[in-house]
Amino acid sequence: MFTGIVRELGKVRGIRRAGNTYRLTIDAPLAAREARTGYSVSVNGVCLTAVSVKNGAITFDVVEETARKTGLGSLASGDAINVEGSLKAGDQLGGHFVLGHIDCTGRVERVSKRAMDYAVEISFPAEYGHLIVPKGAVAVDGVSLTLGDVGRDAFTLYIIPHTLEATTLKDKKCGDTVNIEFDIMGKYAARYSELGRTSKVNDSFLKEHGFS
Repeated sequence: MFTGIVRELGKVRGIRRAGNTYRLTIDAPLAAREARTGYSVSVNGVCLTAVSVKNGAITFDVVEETARKTGLGSLASGDAINVEGSLKAGDQLGGHFVLGHIDCTGRVERVSKRAMDYAVEISFPAEYGHLIVPKGAVAVDGVSLTLGDVGRDAFTLYIIPHTLEATTLKDKKCGDTVNIEFDIMGKYAARYSELGRTSKVNDSFLKEHGFS
């Protein structure tokens, strides 16, 4: 589990195909200081398991499905990446609970500078629209952010300069792909509501069995 507070801007050292997987190596000295083989690390919001940690570099095996369904498959040597080590007991949460399980990818539609922040509009598949609410939380490329304007298949983020500078968001431009993980609390609420609509336990059922 993660918080969406990026601890370090890492860099892709190399990514190559190895059979049905990709071997991804990143330079991330801060994360490597605490990581061990088997540890979980968030790379652009994707939870990956370290298979090797050496000299400030961490190596991961990325299965083809993960590479295809996230932006990891399009990474190239030298690319900057958001890196966060897994949350430990006693750590300050800071952001929100982020699992590192990407729900979908989105597309940057608009980036504009305002007086005190930047407005970034991101589109996403409309089937996920029920998972977001204004002022709710979302993780974009592993960065915990507060939703601003919300539509059926798009949302706008208002991002302060510090967050831009501390993450890869400062480099985003129209047409770029980003990893999106919707708030786990929203997903639980949506699932509960879905089960409630299909449940046989309703007002009629309760009255029929003596409850009023």
